[in-house]
Amino acid sequence: MQQFLRDYLELHGYWVLFLGTFLEGEAILIMAGFLAFQGYLNLPGVILTAFAGSFFGDQFYFYLGRWKGPFLLKLFTSIARKFRKALRLIEKYGNFVAFISRYTYGFRIVLPIILGMTNLPSSRFLWLNLISALTWAAIFSCAGYLFGKSASLLVEDVQRYEPYLMLTLLGLIACMWLFHFVHAWWRKKPARARLQRMKQKLNNGKQ
Repeated sequence: MQQFLRDYLELHGYWVLFLGTFLEGEAILIMAGFLAFQGYLNLPGVILTAFAGSFFGDQFYFYLGRWKGPFLLKLFTSIARKFRKALRLIEKYGNFVAFISRYTYGFRIVLPIILGMTNLPSSRFLWLNLISALTWAAIFSCAGYLFGKSASLLVEDVQRYEPYLMLTLLGLIACMWLFHFVHAWWRKKPARARLQRMKQKLNNGKQ
């Protein structure tokens, strides 16, 4: 099994990582960092691949917003729903949003698209995106690598318990996602309550 995984990752690992970070990427990047610790991948290679995928991904989304922004708002309701909230973030934090866009859960793809619809110069976005992609790639890949390093201090034979460590890491990532979902649901709770009261008032008025 381990030899099959090694052979597969040697052939396809970096391409899968590039595509994963082009789209979203935190989970696959943390896992790639752990696999680098195990020797299946090379840590500098993981960082460079993730940097390339993340950088080119956000550049693509930025120019997609610049060229087809209004069309995308009409076509995808998810982008339209987040449009005003994203604009508030841009108004509040300015160009810094271009740097933190890949760290914002739920806005990883939407923010670059909307930034492309603003008057932000493409050259400024390029430099902010360059720095952000590099730091993001280094932080999350090293997080996975350090997980493996920490496990080696607790477990004598890491290779023997590798499947369990991978499941543990996936469980931790799933808990992070769950926390984001619960946090987002809790923040929207007052808005849902107000909407429910408005509906009740409208129903009472009709009666």
